[in-house]
Amino acid sequence: MTPTDIADDSAELLPIATGARTRAALRTLIRPDRGRAILGLGVLVGATAVGLLVQPLLGRIVDIVADGRPADALTLPVVLLLVVAVVQGLTTTFGLTRIARLGETVLARLREQFVERALHLPADRLERAGAGDLTARVTGDVARVAEAVRSALPEMARSVLAIALTLGAMALLDVRFLLAALLAVPVQALTARWYVRHAVTVYADQRVANGAQQQQLLETIGGAVTVRGHRLEEQHTGKSAARSRKAVELTMRSVHLVLGFYARLHIAEYIGLAAVLVTGFFLVRDGSVSIGTATAAALYFHSLFGPVNAALVLLDEAQSAAAGLARLVGVTDLEESAVRLPHQRPEHTAAVTVDAVSHAYGPGRTVLHDVSLTLRAGEHVALVGTSGAGKSTLARIVAGVQQPTGGTVSVAEGKTAPSVVLVTQEVHVFTGTLAEDLRLARPDATDADLRTALATVRALEWADALPDGLATVVGEGGHRLDPARAQQLALARLVLADPPVAVLDEATAEAGSAGARTLERSAEAALAGRTALVVAHRLTQAVAADRIVVLEAGRVVESGTHDELRTADGPYATLWHAWSGSRAAPHL
Repeated sequence: MTPTDIADDSAELLPIATGARTRAALRTLIRPDRGRAILGLGVLVGATAVGLLVQPLLGRIVDIVADGRPADALTLPVVLLLVVAVVQGLTTTFGLTRIARLGETVLARLREQFVERALHLPADRLERAGAGDLTARVTGDVARVAEAVRSALPEMARSVLAIALTLGAMALLDVRFLLAALLAVPVQALTARWYVRHAVTVYADQRVANGAQQQQLLETIGGAVTVRGHRLEEQHTGKSAARSRKAVELTMRSVHLVLGFYARLHIAEYIGLAAVLVTGFFLVRDGSVSIGTATAAALYFHSLFGPVNAALVLLDEAQSAAAGLARLVGVTDLEESAVRLPHQRPEHTAAVTVDAVSHAYGPGRTVLHDVSLTLRAGEHVALVGTSGAGKSTLARIVAGVQQPTGGTVSVAEGKTAPSVVLVTQEVHVFTGTLAEDLRLARPDATDADLRTALATVRALEWADALPDGLATVVGEGGHRLDPARAQQLALARLVLADPPVAVLDEATAEAGSAGARTLERSAEAALAGRTALVVAHRLTQAVAADRIVVLEAGRVVESGTHDELRTADGPYATLWHAWSGSRAAPHL
């Protein structure tokens, strides 16, 4: 079963890093904290070495009892056992704390890289992958890696150190004890190899299946009204059930894999312990070692049960976390050119130059064909065309949130970043106070700056009327803003960001007929003094523009002022007459 079998056939999943690339990325993430890693591991080595004194001390006690020595001879080894316990406890706590802190730091760095790249993904790339794939990575995969960092990483470090040092201690007692203990290694190695070979594909498929399941649930729940309206409940329920069954099947495969893993580990334990005990019997009988030494060897091997099993069992978490990490690195490792549109500096007085730009969402789905367009500094250009003409695609390309498949875009650099701000009809009100929402555009803005921006877009009156003014909590769980006010909030953020170029993609479409003119005035005020590209939802916006560009089937077919195009008897005139009907053109 491959990822493409599990996911939607039409989905183009985001990349998954190879094992080598994932390991290289992990080394890069750890490099800034190498000192912390070395200190933590060094302390754990010391703590483990101190802990290895327990078995010889117990063996010494056995020899004292076997030789019939006085009871006071037990005082020293018992006191030493207490000292060992205290020292090992303190050093282990310190070492594990350092390792855990290292893990959290690396995880935070990975999260930051993931979010940074995810926010800059081209819109069409995200649409092809589906929101479910990205959601599964940022939730399930991050959770898996986080759990591994918090628990598996420290435990794995301690277990590996304990295994290595314990085997060394057994060799010091008598190398024949070590050879006997190593009889368990072939079984353990074969078990680990068998498990890893099967677990890699199972957990990778499981992550993909969970992403496909989330995507289906998002589509079904998000489009519930449409689903019910078209009586598609059974179809969507069936798809959800099918993807859930695949996820459950893969989960059960992983459960059976783990059960087989544990069974094989128990066999290895019995083989090793039996070999050490038999070896001890013959060595004691021959007088090569004392009973206490043989006891220490047996205790050493028995103490290996915990770390060996922990290390091997942690392969379960490690493989799951590795699959999740590969999916996260796959996004963070996207080439810069794949997530950022390389805007160039335009020539002379042009603020924006679009040169022979083409764009396709896939084979046979070309939406823009060699579009060339120049916006002069301070010019307002309206994009007009029928639905599907490519207006929104061109707007997103100019704004830099989507990369063209051909051609280039040049944008003038502003005094402050960003150079271009895009405002669409789908605005989001972030949870927090109104002031915090506005300061997303300019964190250092004062309350006076916020009020000025709100006044500019004609929103200060209703903002002051909120229960706590600028301190009113808005967004999810707070004071809800209607679509028109949410759009004014987005336009106020545009004013605060103060870019030289603004792109409005039907930014007044959500106002409805009643609030359309108010919101259009807000948009005009926000665009004052800027170069603007406006996807015109209402042709009144086109009338007010300095120039109108008409797109038809992804090509520029007309360009000119409203009066020029209205009398030219072309596509714009047809659109204008169809839109205006018997109404007189507004006098603006």
